[in-house]
Amino acid sequence: MWKKNEPGSFTSQAPTHMPVSQPERSRKELSTIGSSITIHRELSGNEDLEVHGKVEGTVSLKKHGVLIGERGRVKADIYAKSIRVGGEVKGNLFGEDEVIILQTGRVEGDIKAARVTLENGSKFKGSIDMEPKGDEKERSSAEDAAAKAAKSGENGRLAAQSSSLSRSTSPV
Repeated sequence: MWKKNEPGSFTSQAPTHMPVSQPERSRKELSTIGSSITIHRELSGNEDLEVHGKVEGTVSLKKHGVLIGERGRVKADIYAKSIRVGGEVKGNLFGEDEVIILQTGRVEGDIKAARVTLENGSKFKGSIDMEPKGDEKERSSAEDAAAKAAKSGENGRLAAQSSSLSRSTSPV
């Protein structure tokens, strides 16, 4: 870390092991949980997160990305915009945009996201619910409209037919 120039004088030298920042990261905030760190609680915040240590509890970064590194071990439900798993997760994953299980990733839990990618070699045990962002709102609006139409009598004829069928099939 120190470089000797002349006898009796030292100048600092930047460590060579520091990662070079990427253009994307310079615009975004990024927090890292190192491999020697263990957290037992709820994590929340307003920046992206990389986990290389252990986390137990809940991770809630709904407008940001979460990366579980190869050495990361998480026992928690994760709520984020984008979730990438290279390590191990035991818990449910809720990705607003996407969930990606990398080749080295292992997930035991359910996944709900608009896009889900399981890379070749990844391990997954659970269920997947893929629903594009807008579909949930559209379906809810359609269900509300159908319910209103049924109440207003627009589907009264269908309801009458349904009740007559149920009466005709009952035992005498």
